[in-house]
Amino acid sequence: MAQAVIGVIGGSGLYEMENLQQVEEVRLQTPFGEPSDAYITGMLGDVKLVFLPRHGRGHRLLPSEVPYRANIYGMKMLGVEQIISVSAVGSMKEEIVPGHIVIPDQFFDRTTKRASTFFGDGVVGHIQFADPVCPSLSEIIHDAAHKAGATVHNGGTYICIEGPNFSTRAESLVFRSWGVDVIGMTNLPEARLAREAEICYATVALATDYDCWHQDHDDVSVEAVIEVIHQNVAMAKKIVAEAATLIGEKKACGCGEALKYAVMTDPGQIPAATRQRLDLLLGHYLEEKS
Repeated sequence: MAQAVIGVIGGSGLYEMENLQQVEEVRLQTPFGEPSDAYITGMLGDVKLVFLPRHGRGHRLLPSEVPYRANIYGMKMLGVEQIISVSAVGSMKEEIVPGHIVIPDQFFDRTTKRASTFFGDGVVGHIQFADPVCPSLSEIIHDAAHKAGATVHNGGTYICIEGPNFSTRAESLVFRSWGVDVIGMTNLPEARLAREAEICYATVALATDYDCWHQDHDDVSVEAVIEVIHQNVAMAKKIVAEAATLIGEKKACGCGEALKYAVMTDPGQIPAATRQRLDLLLGHYLEEKS
């Protein structure tokens, strides 16, 4: 059986993974520039794990500055087939208490500055994205969270805002009226790009606060977020470790063939430079069409 390779993208507060064996640091240059930082690879039991701190070590990159395309492309270069995203979020529901874990199954985009597709520069493609996370991987993460002892909410909508500022009170109340469950600043570009790269993607959302809508709680602040993150990050690492033991039980999904019918452009019309840049993603499909 082929060795499972899973990627972990760590958000606020999660910058490293302990208990890895055969650890190596890998720096990559991708056709889309340099990733956020070096990838840390190692073995977690029988699973190869590839870890990347989304904002760079030391938290140097704004949500809008994260090189999302390079990060996901680098994961593909390293053979990653499934990505677990760990992210701090604000809770938009009373029942999602700070300290709880949410496994979102939907996203809503409110960003305006993100490069969130590999297509363009002479090649047009459209992927199916009605269900933006991998149901199989989400199920594994949900089971892992239970085994790790987390209070976990399965499903929900993650609204992705541009940031870096937190919401105004008016925005927060409007978002709540839309029925969203959590609010964050990073996961939707990752989910789109992972689907285009035919990599399964799912989120472990760490609820840290009630944004600014809850009258009985203080408005979100960096200080409050960091305090809860320190508690949640330890749980997130437990969840990742449990997921690694379950990853071999993965059920079939369509993520690995997301590009099969996506490309609209006549292969003969795709510029050579674009074709070369996307060869890792599209090469075998374009050969079939030629």
